[in-house]
Amino acid sequence: MTNIRDIAQLSGYSISTVSRVINHQNYVSDETRVAIQKVINQLDYVPNAVARDLSRGKTFNVGVVLPNSDHPYFTQLVHGIMRAAFATNYRVVLLPSKYNVTLELQYLQDLRQRAYDALIFTSHGLPLTALNRYRQYGTIVVCENPHDCPIPAAYAERLTTYQAAFNLLKQRGFHQIGLLASRPVAVSATCQAMVTSYQSIFHQAPEPELMRTDVTTPADAHRSGEYYIAHHLKPDAILTNGDDNAVGLLRAYHEHNQQPPYLIGQEHQLSGEVLRLPTIDHHFNEVGAKAFDLAVTGQQGKIAIASHLIVPSEVESNKDLG
Repeated sequence: MTNIRDIAQLSGYSISTVSRVINHQNYVSDETRVAIQKVINQLDYVPNAVARDLSRGKTFNVGVVLPNSDHPYFTQLVHGIMRAAFATNYRVVLLPSKYNVTLELQYLQDLRQRAYDALIFTSHGLPLTALNRYRQYGTIVVCENPHDCPIPAAYAERLTTYQAAFNLLKQRGFHQIGLLASRPVAVSATCQAMVTSYQSIFHQAPEPELMRTDVTTPADAHRSGEYYIAHHLKPDAILTNGDDNAVGLLRAYHEHNQQPPYLIGQEHQLSGEVLRLPTIDHHFNEVGAKAFDLAVTGQQGKIAIASHLIVPSEVESNKDLG
């Protein structure tokens, strides 16, 4: 395999001069550049991209650790990351994890071995303290509020908007409130924010039998609706974790010819607009873009993006959807 030494030997120029031509650097005359390029073409030489990046001290790779792509939280974050990446020379590498801590540790080891300049954890199974220990090897950014952990972060500010959603339900006389979440409260910052906000408005914990976790897709939400119906549970309102998931719930109630509860969605999806559901927009596209900026600039600190509760003005009660 042809290498830079072969080019230097055949062209008669030093290895350092050949390197400057290959890497498009200055301080090489046009005559010298043409002569060396002629030998490069003759030998059909292609630079080793990995070696070249390492010589520059950068790989221009940003790894994005992605537990799944089934929920709009992740798809919207990735869309924002990709949108920001298009304006740079960086490559985005998606790293599936399914919250598997062994996989996440491998990605951290890859960062240590300089396979990436930075890692963005859209979510994680490892504790924040474990992620923080690897920051000495490269930039690590998370997409949640890290609170006392000094790890850089871009995230949606959820608490005040969840409080606004629960306050809306309380004002409308709803007290049996169901919650849909993708992961249990013990391991999910999002679920913790929902529960904390609920307690601040209703001054008690949510009823455990009305909380459904492991809900990621509309099919999961449909099964939650089946669960409520089969167990004769009658929440009068449900804060779902996605407009599409609200549709999954509605389908279950319609199939059983039952009036659905009042529903609030999340992530301002097209399905929610069509059904005119109240929804929470966390602006995850913007969160993703900010996370990418933190990753490539190496800046420290936290960036909180305000979220918004959207209530269609014509909708007094979406129970009419039943």
